[in-house]
Amino acid sequence: MELQHLTVAVPTYRRERVLVDTLHHLLKQSGPAEIVVLDQTRDHGSDVQHELSELAAGGRIRWLRLSRPSIPAAMNHGLRVATRPIVVFVDDDIVPGPELLARHAACYADELAVAVAGQVLQPGQEPARPHGFTTTGFGAFLDFPFNSTERAVIANGMAGNLSMRRAAALTAGGFDENFVGVAYRFETEFCRRLARHGHIVFEPSASIRHLRAAEGGTRVYGDHRRSPSPAVGVGDYYFALRQGASLDSIAYLLGRPWREVVTRFHARRPWWIPVKLVGELGALLWAFRLALRGPRYLQETLATP
Repeated sequence: MELQHLTVAVPTYRRERVLVDTLHHLLKQSGPAEIVVLDQTRDHGSDVQHELSELAAGGRIRWLRLSRPSIPAAMNHGLRVATRPIVVFVDDDIVPGPELLARHAACYADELAVAVAGQVLQPGQEPARPHGFTTTGFGAFLDFPFNSTERAVIANGMAGNLSMRRAAALTAGGFDENFVGVAYRFETEFCRRLARHGHIVFEPSASIRHLRAAEGGTRVYGDHRRSPSPAVGVGDYYFALRQGASLDSIAYLLGRPWREVVTRFHARRPWWIPVKLVGELGALLWAFRLALRGPRYLQETLATP
């Protein structure tokens, strides 16, 4: 695949200068690729508003304003409006590797590849050889290290650096919009469905550095270690419920509250444990309601460009 076959989709929420910086990084290597900004921010500062307007007026980006903040819904909209056969989703607070887009495109020379998960380096993290990770059962690839240096076929992905064949993603139903709040595990659930249609390739040379900007994005929900909000954990519970009833999924479901409070942070600040557990109970009840309602996939069938 060549770059002209790519739509680069950037979901964003309440990000300012870091969003513009990310776009400039991408524009340096995008060439004939299409860049679509899926902006869920109600109001930007005047400087950022001006720069985004200029980029859009000059035809360098398509700037789409969305009224409802939701990561899966924004990404589904990206699938709807993309005009190229390959859609590359990246976070709005990244520094891409110099050949990020070219490396994604090159992987689709393999006709069996339906998606490419790129390397993600979190702050302070460096590329490393992968240690053992689970490849079967409920826990398959949940612990896959996305800073790995080794190419692999997996059944997971991180939405901040994930590309896919648009036709295959639509056939799989797109992203489940029942993943609310921080939408934790929504990309894993999507990748498990998408993997039924072909290979998901982890390509370490398609690399980004994730900046984890302090404001905007999922940071609007606060520090998850001391948040009573059910929006922090609901996605993880919902993911487990969507995987069907098994001993592994039940153990994962029931073990989450324990995993969330048995931490160094809570050992040093035990007064936050009851607060956190209130949020976990609310998240579990919310997830049950969502599971009973059934998934909310991207239903409309769109012609492949």
